[in-house]
Amino acid sequence: MRSFLSLSSPFLWAVLAAAQYAIYQPKNQVIYGGTYLHLTASTTAAPAFTNAAAYDPTVLNPPAVPNPPIPTSVPIQLQSSGVSSNVSAPVNGAFMGISIEMSVANQVLGKNSSLLQVAFLNLMSNLVERAGWVQVRVGGNSQESAELVSSLPNGTMLAKDVNNTSGPTSTPPLIYTLDLLYTMGNISKLTNTHWYLGIPFIDAQNVSLAIVEHGQTILGSNLLGFQAGNEPDLYAAHGHRPSTYSQFDYFGEIGTLVQQVANDSAISNKNNLFIVPSIQVTWTPESVWNTGIVSSYSNSLYALAVERYPDDNCAALYPSLGAPQNPQDIFINYLQHNASTGLVSSYVNSSAFAQQNGKPFIMFETNTASCSGFPGISNSFGAALWALDWSMTMAYNNFTAALFHVGGQNAYYNLFTPPPSNQTKYGAEWTVGPVYYSALVMAEVLGPHNASQVSDITQNINTPIYAIYENGAPTKLALFNFVTDPTGASTYNAVISIGGGSTGQSNATPSQVQVKYLLADSVSSKGNFTWAGQTLGAALKSDGRLNGTLNVTTVQCDQSANTCSIPVPAPAFALVFLTSGSLQAVSPSSTVTFPTSATTNTGSNIYIDPSMLATAYGHSGMENIRGATSPGSLSGASTLHTTLSGALAIFVSALGAVVVAWRW
Repeated sequence: MRSFLSLSSPFLWAVLAAAQYAIYQPKNQVIYGGTYLHLTASTTAAPAFTNAAAYDPTVLNPPAVPNPPIPTSVPIQLQSSGVSSNVSAPVNGAFMGISIEMSVANQVLGKNSSLLQVAFLNLMSNLVERAGWVQVRVGGNSQESAELVSSLPNGTMLAKDVNNTSGPTSTPPLIYTLDLLYTMGNISKLTNTHWYLGIPFIDAQNVSLAIVEHGQTILGSNLLGFQAGNEPDLYAAHGHRPSTYSQFDYFGEIGTLVQQVANDSAISNKNNLFIVPSIQVTWTPESVWNTGIVSSYSNSLYALAVERYPDDNCAALYPSLGAPQNPQDIFINYLQHNASTGLVSSYVNSSAFAQQNGKPFIMFETNTASCSGFPGISNSFGAALWALDWSMTMAYNNFTAALFHVGGQNAYYNLFTPPPSNQTKYGAEWTVGPVYYSALVMAEVLGPHNASQVSDITQNINTPIYAIYENGAPTKLALFNFVTDPTGASTYNAVISIGGGSTGQSNATPSQVQVKYLLADSVSSKGNFTWAGQTLGAALKSDGRLNGTLNVTTVQCDQSANTCSIPVPAPAFALVFLTSGSLQAVSPSSTVTFPTSATTNTGSNIYIDPSMLATAYGHSGMENIRGATSPGSLSGASTLHTTLSGALAIFVSALGAVVVAWRW
């Protein structure tokens, strides 16, 4: 049963009128004035479905234990204060964001602005509770020819012309309505999500600026910027530009875009709008900077960006490209630290260039491999460890954000995947991939203070290590073990000393530290991932909420020796909280989650006491409640859009956004 948060249901009006907020109870129950509404789902057996890439069962063999073996004791000496070298600039907690291919936005975000995907809200809420906010890009190849239309049949907000695809990824041209932007606005009101959008750049001489005009109006401060061209270095190869198309042609097209914006009276904010150049690898970033694009259009640019996947699986999809790679042969490439340091080396000059020009530097699209990833790699525990290491490597090298891509059912690498449409009415839910766990962990690594500085202090390519500082003092350690060794022989102990030793400072190792572990049986595992003892469930079983008992391990330190020894299993990731405040900052006392308010299953039934319903309907007395969107209310929530008669009041209390649940 596909679950949505309905923002236009009369019944939801009834429940909200009776209670200021509702606390979600066990699945398939709703609390209403102290009375449960028991919801009955269909018991019909689900039909078989073809295993799409998102559910591919391929399991690889983990790489062999290294020979020579990794050290089992790793000394880590940290200064207690005053650290100013070998650290990144301060990084915000929402560093690891999400890129959603525009063509699947209606599957991921919601059917429309009145029916939001509950699991997506929960997944975003998890990140917001730890980092304070989350950044999401809606775009990709499918943005390049997207066209705004006034309406689509049956309240649809997005449609694809699958008979007119183009490019090596067979991208379908899109049409969409303003309801897509209202959907994004409603999500922002509930989860503090901020957005990047893409300008359709297929015809750079006559760019449609409708998405800029309406995006600013509808999304307001939740709008971050607009991508001006997605991978323009591949335009010629994709048939979108002549074979002679160059960096200087792109420079000229940005100039044309800037002039069009200047002449468009419907665009209120004309500065700090665009993200450029978002190239892959055909052009170097330096070759674009050398055109003068930043100095010429600085006032119009929000950020500089690139896109990069470490590999591609395109030959598996398009035989004309040659023999496909064997995932087993390249699995090891994702499980050594030099993979990330080698990949980032192409961007060290550019991150410094961005800093010099006062612009964010964003990895605007990345994941394990282009063309949807590799079976057995992209959906394995190894991918979770790789994505974490890649993210921390980028943060250390002064990227300001990294957006990991989500495609459709045909992608192996998705952070999360809605269920196939033919399974929703039989209880199938979302599938949360390993890279979402990376995003969850990364939010805790950096925290909500926007002050974390990352230092790479790795000693062995199989066991990356990062120290996290705030204001020159260490707050956390991030410890990896890429090795799979069920014998336990490759577990290592990180022996931490703060102050003392060669630092010239007094001993400062605390009496104890807390540790959270990201665990699975093997780097090749396809499920049973846990973060601090909690999991997001098996394939087709997640509603976006963490389940299980939170397990934060307390490790006693030896202050007489000024050491603290942290075991790191093979495989695992361990986040060591060196101060109680660093743990508290990412430990929400309560997490706002979003229970189901509507589903696509018309076969379910619901019993409601008629006397409750008779007295509950309406919105009397709500005219002055903040958060309501009813005429005459005091709400300033102009982006909380309603599409049907009668508006929804979402109450906001100290606990956060308020929702109730029901199913039809």
